Amino acid sequence: VSTQSTWESRPSVLVGFAARRAFSTPSGKKEKPLAVAWFTPVGVVGSGIMGGGIAAAAAINGFNVTLVDIKQELLDKSVADITSFGKKIFEFQVKRGKMKPAAAERVLKDGLARIKTTTDMNALKECDLVVESIVENLDIKKKVLGDLNKILSPDAVLGSNTSSLSITELGEFYGRPDKFCGIHFFNPVLVMQLVEIIRTKETSDRTYNAAAQFVKMVGKTSVKAKDTPGFIVNRLLVPYLTQACLLADRGEASVKDIDKAMRLGAGMPQGPFQLADFVGLDTCQSILNGWIKKYPDEKIFQLPKNLQAKVAEGKLGKKNGEGFYKWKGDKIVE
Repeated sequence: VSTQSTWESRPSVLVGFAARRAFSTPSGKKEKPLAVAWFTPVGVVGSGIMGGGIAAAAAINGFNVTLVDIKQELLDKSVADITSFGKKIFEFQVKRGKMKPAAAERVLKDGLARIKTTTDMNALKECDLVVESIVENLDIKKKVLGDLNKILSPDAVLGSNTSSLSITELGEFYGRPDKFCGIHFFNPVLVMQLVEIIRTKETSDRTYNAAAQFVKMVGKTSVKAKDTPGFIVNRLLVPYLTQACLLADRGEASVKDIDKAMRLGAGMPQGPFQLADFVGLDTCQSILNGWIKKYPDEKIFQLPKNLQAKVAEGKLGKKNGEGFYKWKGDKIVE
């Protein structure tokens, strides 16, 4: 999360000519620049953990946000969750001396007030930039992206927060691949500083520059990745988690000892099983299933038996109280 000085001195998002120049393409191809008010409001489709976090990060950093989902109760839960988590983050900043209590309360309150929730996707018509963050299901994404093609303005920029699906394929579903890219945030969004921007062969300079500038203005650092399975972080991280599971599957070390070894021997802040629980075991399995199906000859993509067993038992990790560990809130129960 950004510090007090960043939030309290953030300039207006009415960036005018600077925005037009940042989003222009050096290739000489004429593309309509984004509005002088830039992409305010920003649209977010999907109000789950990631979508809600993206909406909160944008709103706290000065953007009006239109948050869309299929049911109002999902939107209400999302706002309640990000409000609760936001309070914890700002309280931590106050304890560290990075913010004054009154400033922290004001920034969070004013920021979250910029989020407008709706079940009507047509509300996204006024958005110049939209982030799709719905369930990682290709068929559902195909339908939603097709709907967005009919709703968004021809010059709007659309980014997907997918962590594992092909950006090229999703861009084809959208129907405007030059206006499409990956904008992959990490969980929890208000804490994690990295965003991967995935550029396909069709993504225009204007689209990429708009995504990069948006990421910068919400206080994050971006890296550029090609459209490869898992992009950068998950392409390295998921096989690491897989190898830990396979090691335990073979009976060569226990879950606790593997986690302890990686914390104390490799300097990791948490072991692979604790991290897998945090990510969600169903999410890990879904990513691996997708990769195995699409890249059957890639030997590093394997589905461990212990991971399959946990998911089959409904033990999905921290989010529902038990995975490889038992959880109470953010704490592991011994």
